[in-house]
Amino acid sequence: MRTLGIIFSILILCGVGSYYAYEYVKQKPPTFLVNLVTKTAKPAPPLPQGDIAPFEAPEGFTTTIFSRETPGARVMTRDDGGMMLVSLTKDGKIVALPDTDANGVADHTVVVLEGLQQPHGILVQCEEGACLLYVAETGELKSYTYDPLAFTATYKETLTTFPTGSGHFTRTLLMHPDGKRLLISVGSSCNVCEEKDERRATVLALDLATKEVTTFASGLRNTVFMATEPVTGEVWGTDHGRDLIGDDIPPDEVNILTEGKDYGWPLCYGKNIHDTDFDNKTYIRDPCADKTPSHIDLQAHSAVLGIAFIPEEGWGEDMRLDMLVAYHGSWNRKEPTGYKVVRFDLDESRNAIGGPIDFLTGFLAPGAPAKESLGRPVDILVEPGGVAYVSDDRAGAIYRISKNTAD
Repeated sequence: MRTLGIIFSILILCGVGSYYAYEYVKQKPPTFLVNLVTKTAKPAPPLPQGDIAPFEAPEGFTTTIFSRETPGARVMTRDDGGMMLVSLTKDGKIVALPDTDANGVADHTVVVLEGLQQPHGILVQCEEGACLLYVAETGELKSYTYDPLAFTATYKETLTTFPTGSGHFTRTLLMHPDGKRLLISVGSSCNVCEEKDERRATVLALDLATKEVTTFASGLRNTVFMATEPVTGEVWGTDHGRDLIGDDIPPDEVNILTEGKDYGWPLCYGKNIHDTDFDNKTYIRDPCADKTPSHIDLQAHSAVLGIAFIPEEGWGEDMRLDMLVAYHGSWNRKEPTGYKVVRFDLDESRNAIGGPIDFLTGFLAPGAPAKESLGRPVDILVEPGGVAYVSDDRAGAIYRISKNTAD
């Protein structure tokens, strides 16, 4: 009997230990485990020779390869002279991509900065001929004096620091519509948890005059990209839902980011749905009642990234002022999802009419495993004249989607 008691006690201890181990892994998956799933994919196959990209765009558009020399390409921006700058996060570089003959293909790659720590967000601001380049590394935001003719940048100052360590490491920039503050996204340190550092899972605001940093919006698990909506002037952002709860929940989100609002994470997701898998306490009132719901729910685990709005000039009436969103692609779903750029038709009130419409596809063949993807779209840069650019950190390329002149 004593032996049975010992065995029973051991089984109970193993069961309790397994439960708490599972709960811990679910909240903060170890890096080695995430790497085991996400980094075993074989390298992307080389892009085909020539200018044409192997992807499908809407009828009347052509997709070409603007640059194939941008490994780990993430954020794209233009300086005041029209030069495209790109952050190569993994390589720790910021590069310029001149296209001096305006043929839609970058002539070469110019290194503007190197030796950085996971640079992501980049932004150029010029006043009276003097330009500053802002670069958001994983642990700090720096400004550089930027020469748009020589494509050089000289360190000026460190404006603020960010929490580092485990979790989401990208920091992305957007100039607030007031022109006085820089918005900075700082993702969570975990899959789902109560943060100890209040700067995590937020969008911060840096006052450029006083250098004061405040919390602009909170409860945002990982708002990697933001954009200014052209009709209302509001700030919109894409946000990643948590993992390890199901194939189709919780949704990824598009949020309208309003100063002072809490968007619910880690307690709530989507349209203020309570995450009882993480928080199973009993409440007298709904804990999500005072949170701000998502504006648009997206397919879970799409890993939504870039967001951009289509201008009116040079685009067809069916697309003008619509929203483009990049789905980087799932890593923990039985059937892979994402791996494309989609368009949302928005009405006059800026609500989505129906679901996503494919805009750029072909990154992953139907039924193929994620490791066989040709690439993973990241950022979107949309310009007048029917032209858009998409960065791809898997294939290390920038694609150009252009409206055919005959249309």
